Amino acid sequence: MARIRTIKPEAFSSESLAAVSITAERTFFGLLTQADDHGRFRDQSAVIAGLLWSLRPEHGPIEVEDDLTQLAGNELICRYEGEEDGKRYLHIVTFSKHQKVNRPSGVRHPNCPYHDGGRVPLTSPLAQGGLREPSVHHQAPALEPAPHATSPIPVSAGQGGFSEPSVQHQGEVRESAPSPHGPDLGPRIMDLGSPLGGASAPATPQTATAQQLVAEYAAACGKRPPGKVLGHVGREISKLLHEGIDPDHIRAGVDRMRLKSLYPSLLPSLVNEAMNPPQATAGARRAPQPYTNPVDAEAAYGGQL
Repeated sequence: MARIRTIKPEAFSSESLAAVSITAERTFFGLLTQADDHGRFRDQSAVIAGLLWSLRPEHGPIEVEDDLTQLAGNELICRYEGEEDGKRYLHIVTFSKHQKVNRPSGVRHPNCPYHDGGRVPLTSPLAQGGLREPSVHHQAPALEPAPHATSPIPVSAGQGGFSEPSVQHQGEVRESAPSPHGPDLGPRIMDLGSPLGGASAPATPQTATAQQLVAEYAAACGKRPPGKVLGHVGREISKLLHEGIDPDHIRAGVDRMRLKSLYPSLLPSLVNEAMNPPQATAGARRAPQPYTNPVDAEAAYGGQL
């Protein structure tokens, strides 16, 4: 059931909201009215589109999913799974800070495991390349006999070298450790791209996103197109990617649209033209021949003249 919520004046000067599109901001304000008294709601783009965008059919579930992705990327909402039912939910992160509910109802949706349970959200910068490494307590290295010693010093069982976690980075292969009596006592790392590593590792295929393709389109233009045009282009590209169309075909269609200054709604037809170029006809049309009077008019017209 929808509720009356409060939007503070400083919301319109929020840097987090300014980082998302206008449609994503509108979806965010709409979610305030649909969330329960703890700021939680079902993470279903089709349902949210029906509740918030029912009179805007051009902004459907695909566009709402893009809105939610932007909001989650800027940590305005947190998307999670219920621990018991496995269903998808979302949580408005600053809901309790800006919404003062006089008599909150009981819990309708599961708690957010990241903000109510202390876990780090997957969209947080800490979980995207910035994870804090756990503190590792190293044990004292085992004592080994000096070169001039006559008898080795005993080492307790289970006390080896440093107890670091075994982490293997992508693109690296660890060789087996040489004999402990040899000159090298630690594992060596061999880079597959180095001459010692043999053939280079195969390149990972790159997957284009709607945001990347829109950025390429804007960069190719002489001047940055209006935001409404970029948003329309982004929605059309998202639909085409959702259908599984090759990004190269989409790029070719976008180039045709840019060169001809066509409306973004024609992008699917331009992509289809790039995918299925018109083929030449089986026989070339004969050029029209100029009319000439027959030499023998009597034979040509059968005496009708």
